[in-house]
Amino acid sequence: MTILLLGSGGREHAFAWKMLQSPLCTKLFVAPGNAGTEGIAINVNLKITDFEAIKIFALIEKVEMVVVGPEDPLVKGIFDFFQNDSELKHIPVIGPSKLGAQLEGSKEFAKEFLVKHNIPTAGYDSFTKETVEAGCSFLETLQPPYVLKADGLASGKGVLIIQELAEAKEELRNMLVHSKFGEASSKVVIEEFLDGIELSCFVLTDGKNYKILPTAKDYKRIGEGDTGLNTGGMGAVSPVPFADPVLLNKIENRIVKPTISGLIKDGITYKGFVFIGLINVKGEPIVIEYNVRMGDPETEVVIPRLKSDLVELFLAVANEKLNEKTLEIDSQSAATIMVVSGGYPEEYVNGKVISGIETVSDAIVFHAGTKTLNGKVVSNGGRVLAVTSFGNDFQDAIKKSYQNIDKLHFDKMYFRKDIGFDLL
Repeated sequence: MTILLLGSGGREHAFAWKMLQSPLCTKLFVAPGNAGTEGIAINVNLKITDFEAIKIFALIEKVEMVVVGPEDPLVKGIFDFFQNDSELKHIPVIGPSKLGAQLEGSKEFAKEFLVKHNIPTAGYDSFTKETVEAGCSFLETLQPPYVLKADGLASGKGVLIIQELAEAKEELRNMLVHSKFGEASSKVVIEEFLDGIELSCFVLTDGKNYKILPTAKDYKRIGEGDTGLNTGGMGAVSPVPFADPVLLNKIENRIVKPTISGLIKDGITYKGFVFIGLINVKGEPIVIEYNVRMGDPETEVVIPRLKSDLVELFLAVANEKLNEKTLEIDSQSAATIMVVSGGYPEEYVNGKVISGIETVSDAIVFHAGTKTLNGKVVSNGGRVLAVTSFGNDFQDAIKKSYQNIDKLHFDKMYFRKDIGFDLL
């Protein structure tokens, strides 16, 4: 079958790499893709939120499935666009409806869903420009650190964790009154801070049935020891060593099952991935956030561990027959280390020539922010490459990834040297 995959990052390269292993995938287009997907599939210069252009392309190329990588097209309603078009509705879209995508598109919507369905989450309240002073008063009722979250999409950078009350009030005003994160912070959710260790749970659902994918843990901060600014993610490991059967059982029964049943009760059409950001507080899993797609760089450690045919799973999602499939997981650990542009997540320069990719062995290089220019692979984003390795445990996998990163080079290349430090 002919498949169109939307997106251009490491997540999409990992999806493409895995889907092309399926005998069901005869032709794969990636829009817009990167230098990595260009080497294995057909890149298409389409804007992922230009639904009319995607429609024309899908009809001309006789696309039989659309797989959506990033959140933006989902929040803007690509699933509904296909469903409501007589020429497109026969083409399954792997991703939730516009309403389902609000679980990521609006922090307030997600918190209301969690509370409504008795799913454990931090206490919260939400505020707008008009109620900013009430928000400042609410901050006074909490213990530091203070957690401020832009309600809308802010490219993973809309969450602030602040130690001082005065600074928290100032940042709340910056977000609401001075539009620090643009439209995304026209509403801000203030949450109580939870002290624990984070992990991610990934669920694939057809709206009725579900499969829980391997757990992963990613590292968001730019600096070693989890210091500095938040990024899109600097590395990840899977499985999470502390996610023992007792914790996994709590996650499934207290969080996954009520999430899926909540979607059904609320009449929300959902055929795709649910990313559940969790924090383990003294052995109790609590939901921090939902995402409505796979995480990045977690995809680069979770997807390689799947032994099952991913396209077959996607077809089962489309046909609401996921319960008929078994999920086979590689018992080995996987680790990915992100190689980023110097200056990221702030100012950085694209177009740096990358060398050494062809010398990597016993690891997979997923391209995140790259393109081909004059026959050479060059950097084209803040996060440039993800180097993924397998090992008997996470330390072994991490070691292999670092050994292979030593073979890579581009000007001002940077990576964290302590991924997995908190799991030892």
